[in-house]
Amino acid sequence: MELGRALELLGGNVLVQADLGHLFAISGKRDRAREVIENLRNLSERRYVPAFHIALVLVGLGETDQALEWLEKAYQERSDLLVYLRVDPRLDPLRGDPRFADLLRRVGLT
Repeated sequence: MELGRALELLGGNVLVQADLGHLFAISGKRDRAREVIENLRNLSERRYVPAFHIALVLVGLGETDQALEWLEKAYQERSDLLVYLRVDPRLDPLRGDPRFADLLRRVGLT
């Protein structure tokens, strides 16, 4: 798998881990996706891991409430990754949720 190789080459890059976790989630490998979330949470005890990345994996798992909680954490972190809220197709499952619309408004994307 290309993302797995990228993860090896980049030494555990958190963005690649999140992408891989999302891919696991949407391909039905839910346990593997949860492992990625756990790894990212453990890593966050030692270094900064953007909440946005954890939210992406949760969206893939269909866990809307938790994903929105992590996006709210990203907002509180003032994450620059929130500029992708309107265009990242991985967030499409959240677009009909009023909490997502409120987040877009607060970020200034509406």
